[in-house]
Amino acid sequence: MARRTSSTPSATHPVLRFILLLALLCSLRQVTAAAGHNYFDALHKSILFFEGQRSGKLPPDQRLRWRRDSALHDGSAAGVDLTGGYYDAGDNVKFGFPMAFTTTMLAWSVLDFGRTMGPELRNAVKAIKWATDYLLKATEVNGVVYVQVGDPHSDHSCWERPEDMDTLRTVYRIDRSHPGSDVAGETAAALAAASIVFRSRDPPYSRLLLQRAISVFEFADKHRGAYSSSLSGAVCPFYCDVNGFQDELLWGAAWLHKASRRREYREYIMRNEIVLHAGDTINEFGWDNKHAGINVLISKEVLMGRADYFSSFKNNADDFICSVLPGIPNTQVQYSPGGLIFKAGGSNMQHVTSLSFLLLAYSNYLSHSNKAVPCGGVSATPALLRHLAKRQVDYILGDNPLGMSYMVGYGTRYPRRIHHRASSLPSVQAHPARIGCKAGSRYYISPDPNPNLLVGAVVGGPNVTDAFPDSRPYFQESEPTTYINAPLLGLLGYFSAHS
Repeated sequence: MARRTSSTPSATHPVLRFILLLALLCSLRQVTAAAGHNYFDALHKSILFFEGQRSGKLPPDQRLRWRRDSALHDGSAAGVDLTGGYYDAGDNVKFGFPMAFTTTMLAWSVLDFGRTMGPELRNAVKAIKWATDYLLKATEVNGVVYVQVGDPHSDHSCWERPEDMDTLRTVYRIDRSHPGSDVAGETAAALAAASIVFRSRDPPYSRLLLQRAISVFEFADKHRGAYSSSLSGAVCPFYCDVNGFQDELLWGAAWLHKASRRREYREYIMRNEIVLHAGDTINEFGWDNKHAGINVLISKEVLMGRADYFSSFKNNADDFICSVLPGIPNTQVQYSPGGLIFKAGGSNMQHVTSLSFLLLAYSNYLSHSNKAVPCGGVSATPALLRHLAKRQVDYILGDNPLGMSYMVGYGTRYPRRIHHRASSLPSVQAHPARIGCKAGSRYYISPDPNPNLLVGAVVGGPNVTDAFPDSRPYFQESEPTTYINAPLLGLLGYFSAHS
């Protein structure tokens, strides 16, 4: 771990800053530089992507017209209404854990960067509400959270449009006897974060979201356990909780503290900081691991001078910053030759967008308090953190060795054969007849581009050598996900106003 030399940041030293920037430039060699990006256009498209992921009855103002209504009977097998929500990626399952994290990050994007989104703010808020309406349905019964609709094994054996699907729409739930503090804690975080978004826009809806967040968190904390222990056959290996449920409890409490300002959540965080391992794996952040996000979120209050009792979280956040800086000793995050953050496993862009979001958010918090982060002999200033975040965004949009945008529909060269059922099969308008489970296989293996453009979708991205196979079977590289795009909204919103 890259350690700080002091708990109080020193003033930025021009020579040290130059050394760091020089090292950064060296690590970003072989990059094809573009002449600048239209971040607002990318923001517009990144939000549009969520309309392509909608499940249920589509509204009259649906803009991706090649999609149609789907999964209109979800929940009926369990006697509940679970229509709506989002398909998480290129399949037709509604996985509650990544959907809740997506919702939290959409809300955080709006809370921190909504003021720079211009006319797209309205669409971003709509994207949040499409998710929270579903999460309210999934948490309507006290002590129960419906966490998934669709048998993933049945779904993954077919390649069919969501409008046609005849795979099992099995409903999965957690309850007092089958706990899932991870998915329940994340759901509480999502509802609490969204309640802040709607506080002035729709006060009654905001109050409902916060009340539900409080009850779901109480359930998550009282009945502790990992949902992958209760539902291993359904959620593993797809969204299996590898990291444990402890971070989601702290994450949920942090958002409830921010949304409610109740003393009990502050005390919960302080009492459980060590027990729930707040300082663990500080440079991880995503649907399964909330540690870096917890520390950055809570640090805002410390940097604003309102919560010195949370100073240990700021120390953790500073450690996170030092652990991801390129070009300095003991960097714990790998970078590709072209300068992309890279972590082992599939769908690498989820790490790129989530970690970059934290870099940008923390840079803003530091700016407001006139602080920087000392990392050994280098001072990580707010300007440097913004530069690092922008560099990752620019890589996604085309400043990379292949000169390819990894956002569908942005630029002139982007992935054409993404791993996505609805995008790769003919639309209902073009092919009204049903396409069966195995009949879709020929579209899956076809070398032809997808007939339907899933505008704004950001795919899993290139490998550690910056190589990218534009091919459906390479799902780790070619599949888009909602939790890749959600943090990107905040980044694009900011850079559309500060570029």
